[in-house]
Amino acid sequence: MNKEQKTEYFENTYMPKMHRYGKLIGVIGVLVSFIPPIVLAVVFKAIPDWGKLPAAFLTGAAAFGFLWIMEPIGYFNILGPVGTYMAFLSGNISNMRVPCSSMAQVSAGVEPGTEEGSLIATIGMAVSVLINVTILTIGVILGTVVLSKLPAGVVGALNYLLPALFGALLMQFGIKDIKYAIGMLLYCCVLYVLIYLGVFSWLPSAANWLPIITAVFGGIAFKLIVDSKKDKAAAAAEKKDE
Repeated sequence: MNKEQKTEYFENTYMPKMHRYGKLIGVIGVLVSFIPPIVLAVVFKAIPDWGKLPAAFLTGAAAFGFLWIMEPIGYFNILGPVGTYMAFLSGNISNMRVPCSSMAQVSAGVEPGTEEGSLIATIGMAVSVLINVTILTIGVILGTVVLSKLPAGVVGALNYLLPALFGALLMQFGIKDIKYAIGMLLYCCVLYVLIYLGVFSWLPSAANWLPIITAVFGGIAFKLIVDSKKDKAAAAAEKKDE
């Protein structure tokens, strides 16, 4: 099968089928997530005050609603369409699914956002889900016992696992464009200092959403502008050579 045939199969056979199953399983996942509250309401008669539900929803939406938009946009390029379906159904996206998918792409030597990258990300995602469920099951059963036997210093060091993981991801992708990575890192550091100093205190819950929104969309805009200038410079150089 040549490249054109692979592309045609990917776009016309594989992806339509994955979209169909992804949407179906996603809807089933949403419906299943309502089973616990239904059981609480029907079996245990734990019925909430309906008048307070809108206020509770608005409180949650104000704190986390930006993630409903930012996470699909920010992670899609790495995860691909199928990986996105799997990630938002299985959870642990930023601390497990994205790192596993990106490392699978690096190991396979494929670029994110390509057909090959999407397929490899899906494989990495599937493996991470299987291992995650296995380790999580063992952790739930033995986690407390194991942690109680570890020295306090080791237990405290576990709090640095997530920052170390994100640092590794920054280096993995940042090494491809050092100036861009350093610029975005400095921007985020300055922004968090300003938030800490209360410069954006007039914005509700700014610390929760402002850094992510401005970093993602600002980073995309900055990269597009820089690449556009590079393309124009390259085109001008070609015309000059002619």
